Amino acid sequence: MSVSLSQLQEHYNQQGFLSAVPVLDDTELREARQAFNHLEREFGEEYTQYSLHNVHLRYPWVMGLAKHPHILQVVQSILGSDVILLDSRFICKYPTTPTATQAGNDVITRTSEEEVRSSEKDQQSETGLPFVAWHQDMRYWGIAGGPVLSVWLALDDSVAENGALKVIPGSHCSGLLPHHLSPRPGNMLSVNQEIPEELVQTDNAILCPLQAGQMSIHDGFLVHASDPNTSQRRRCGFVIRYVPTCAYPIQDPDRPRRFHATVLASGSDQFSHFST
Repeated sequence: MSVSLSQLQEHYNQQGFLSAVPVLDDTELREARQAFNHLEREFGEEYTQYSLHNVHLRYPWVMGLAKHPHILQVVQSILGSDVILLDSRFICKYPTTPTATQAGNDVITRTSEEEVRSSEKDQQSETGLPFVAWHQDMRYWGIAGGPVLSVWLALDDSVAENGALKVIPGSHCSGLLPHHLSPRPGNMLSVNQEIPEELVQTDNAILCPLQAGQMSIHDGFLVHASDPNTSQRRRCGFVIRYVPTCAYPIQDPDRPRRFHATVLASGSDQFSHFST
């Protein structure tokens, strides 16, 4: 890792996210993709798009990803040494427009602000293609006492054309923003909510492209979204949520959540807030 952990921590604290952090080597990536492709054949794309939830409890290779030392090294630099694996889910955006063009297997590593805005306008013109509206993860997680940190581990290249993550840098400092029902079809958020457009500083949005095997990390209060996949390439990632062991679940009727799949990811747990 060419950037020090202290530099990553400083950037994360200021901006609320990290992107293009290397995790898997070529062999690990190939094995993970082969294992996921097997699940895809077994369950079908409609299921694997969003329903492979907390399968780290079922498949050792998934637990191995969630506890990968390159992930935990960065997570611990932000949350501390004692970390709970809170939740995990595979999320896939499959190609939905056969007429879309794609530049083979080329990896796009830089995208201009102009392209971000253009991509967002394209989303508005799409009808029903899966996308993720502007939101904050903490709207859906009944957690207090510590931050929630989300990892997206890319199994496929994630670029503008197949709906890469967009973020508003520094928005994690704004606290929890109002969310309302989204009027647009295709929102992949399970409760179909979004932050009102007038509260999102879209002019400040940046894209977070990833090569397969890299990860992005973001704070639970960071405002983020992703556009539809208009390419002919799948965009698959493994989303992992972590909290420090001092965090605890709360009974919030607006954020009802049960945590049946928590695992101690590193260190020790002197609090046992998630013990069953």
